[in-house]
Amino acid sequence: MAKDERDILELLKSELDFIEKGGYGRSVRTPWKATSPFRDSLSCVNYALPEKAHPCSDCHLIDFVPDDKRSEELPCHAIPLNAAGDTVESLENNQAKLEESLKEWMRAKIKELETARSAEKL
Repeated sequence: MAKDERDILELLKSELDFIEKGGYGRSVRTPWKATSPFRDSLSCVNYALPEKAHPCSDCHLIDFVPDDKRSEELPCHAIPLNAAGDTVESLENNQAKLEESLKEWMRAKIKELETARSAEKL
């Protein structure tokens, strides 16, 4: 279970907004360095830290990672993004499909969370 105190719904909404605004394009400061979905955004518990100060198990995204993938270096890259089982890792050579899959996955998760929270209020 994640130890991140931030709200997962707000985190996913921010991540979706980040991607929709071109967040995973090449950095102006480091254009030679590829960006990493989730790891190079505010959703990561280690964002902007030069080294991995927090374990990935502290991140909300760990709850979406299959159990057998949680010990990988970037477990968030093993999250199944669609019914075909595509992941960040499997799509890393197809930026357009990766970003579209990420956006669709986030929209679906946001909707699930909003629906669950609405049901809790009843």
